[in-house]
Amino acid sequence: QVQLVESGGGLVQAGGSLRLSCAASGSIVSINRMGWYRQAPGKQRELVAAISSGGSRNYADFVKGRFTISRDNAKNTLYLQMNSLKSEDTAVYYCNIGPVSGMYYWGKGTLVTVSS
Repeated sequence: QVQLVESGGGLVQAGGSLRLSCAASGSIVSINRMGWYRQAPGKQRELVAAISSGGSRNYADFVKGRFTISRDNAKNTLYLQMNSLKSEDTAVYYCNIGPVSGMYYWGKGTLVTVSS
């Protein structure tokens, strides 16, 4: 079983930056896909960005040019650099990885609050 722990959330003013981290309990080298999702109050969880084991990235349109996803296999950690934050980016951000033995795993989330 894989455990994921997100960190780096907090309160930031609009236009500011944050870097989220997602630390995995085991090696992520062989994990094909890792991603960040978010869920705002009253809304469904949505994909923010994903990265493959080969380094291919895809982003939701609403974060293109502002957010960057990366992974450090040596540290078993996934990152999300968030710049030019907007109030609408306020949400709980979740890390997701998989498949690992056919299963996908979620972290518990980290809250990002952007004040306008």
